[in-house]
Amino acid sequence: MNDKNILEEQLTYYRARAPEYDEWFMRTGRYDRGPEHRAEWFSEVAIMEAALEPVIRDKHVLELACGTGRWTKYLARWAASILAVDAAPEALQINQKQIPAENVEYLQADLFSWRPDRIFDVVFFSFWLSHVPPERFAPFWQTVSLALERNGCVFFMDSLFEQASTARDHVQIDKSGFAERKLNDGREFRIVKVFYEPVVLERRLREYGWHGWVRTTGKYFFYGCMKRPS
Repeated sequence: MNDKNILEEQLTYYRARAPEYDEWFMRTGRYDRGPEHRAEWFSEVAIMEAALEPVIRDKHVLELACGTGRWTKYLARWAASILAVDAAPEALQINQKQIPAENVEYLQADLFSWRPDRIFDVVFFSFWLSHVPPERFAPFWQTVSLALERNGCVFFMDSLFEQASTARDHVQIDKSGFAERKLNDGREFRIVKVFYEPVVLERRLREYGWHGWVRTTGKYFFYGCMKRPS
């Protein structure tokens, strides 16, 4: 499957998944693995929230792949302003309904072709980098750099390689760079899913001129904060 085809299928999947997307994050429905799992999951989410808050406080933030708004809501609590961008109109609609905040502006755009027309203090994206094909990794980070002011930074988070993160009825995840995903109605899709080792990702970004760190929360997530190249 070529790059264009799988990205089209990936977008189709996330458009169809928008009404049920929050089940993944909230650990409900097919993602419910019991109270112990849920407690562990949200304790690790809290680590990322605590790290993110001082980075975005009173800043002008660009959120890429904002989705249905779980993190947009958190950004809106602390940031001066937010431009929330996503390719899926269904996700943007849910996001807007959930977050009637005056400091949030929305834009529908393909993140692989869109270029920012202004700069921001912070670029933020959650659970998006793993869906960027490896051959588009460098161009994507160039776009991020273009969106940042001279002393700006990017804050990101994503999934570690952990089977319990996915739905109970999904095919086991692997490190092929792809994943088979199923919706509640049984429809199946193939998407890009690249799992990064935090230390390797940090090293690679440093090679591109970024300065900062990438850390794990323990079992489920990694998160990073990097200053733009000079």
